[in-house]
Amino acid sequence: MPVLVMRFDLRNPGFAGVSATDRYRAALEMVEWADAHGVAAVVLSEHHGSDDGYLPAALTMAAAVAARTATVQIVVSAIPAPFHEPLHLAEQATVVDLLSGGRLTVVLANGYVPSEMAMFGVGPGERAARTTEAVDVLRASRTGAPFAFRGRTVRLTPAPEGPPGRAGPAVLLGGSGPAAARRAARIADGFQPSTPEAWAVYREERRALGKRDPGEYLADPTGFLHVAHDPDAAWEAIAPHARHEAEAYGRWASEAGMGGATGYAPPTDADLAELRASGRYRVVTPAALVAELADDPDAVVVLSPMMGGLPPGVAWESLHLLADEVLPHLAP
Repeated sequence: MPVLVMRFDLRNPGFAGVSATDRYRAALEMVEWADAHGVAAVVLSEHHGSDDGYLPAALTMAAAVAARTATVQIVVSAIPAPFHEPLHLAEQATVVDLLSGGRLTVVLANGYVPSEMAMFGVGPGERAARTTEAVDVLRASRTGAPFAFRGRTVRLTPAPEGPPGRAGPAVLLGGSGPAAARRAARIADGFQPSTPEAWAVYREERRALGKRDPGEYLADPTGFLHVAHDPDAAWEAIAPHARHEAEAYGRWASEAGMGGATGYAPPTDADLAELRASGRYRVVTPAALVAELADDPDAVVVLSPMMGGLPPGVAWESLHLLADEVLPHLAP
């Protein structure tokens, strides 16, 4: 049975013609749909100071998702940890995990966008230490006991709860380089790399530390899938939003000197024909998707219904087709 994942970053560029309030409300209606249709996880991403209103408070949104759902896993990927006070971050994560009944996973990363670092007054050289401290605090807070923090003893309340064998949110590290991979092996519950090379380093370090082998690399689900009876007509509505997303991510990567590490080309390469041909922004018919998933029953299907500020009405057209003409054919 394919694994369905739904992702939101809540970009809302002006040309979309949608109010931020309507977009946030639509996202919560969509997570309710996800919960009712067997979606495995809702993923929320976070950035700060973006002109298009990219979600800046992912744990706040995660609390709303927790309140509107019962079974989906909630993954915040990723939180740029250096921009958060670690004790407050741990408190927020615990509250969301309690609201959800133990369904929260957080992925912490160093952050890479220069304008965000300037906004919070964080230098590039400070990021790794700040992220490490945040991981340590989040994991220490899960015991419910006092712990050392910056030379003093603190205790965060309420204490986390959860299903047997699990108390508090899972804490993963994100990253693309060998240093992040080794750090994740040492201090985190897991690793979410952006490259298979980083995963290989993580796996090697885990083995060296005598920890369980995490297995083969599984790419972090990304991309966009839209279901439509007429893919060409649907692409006409989707294309400006695909261009906006690719240009925005590409611009951040270029400013950070990361090249293609984020998986997005620089803005000058965001030609619409190239974008569609890249496979990152897929528009398929219900019948084509059913056939595709029949050939690959273990596929991970990523739904980013409002990618790049796509209007909720367009997003719902795809979700309704998925529910009516795809999912019934995938039942075990």
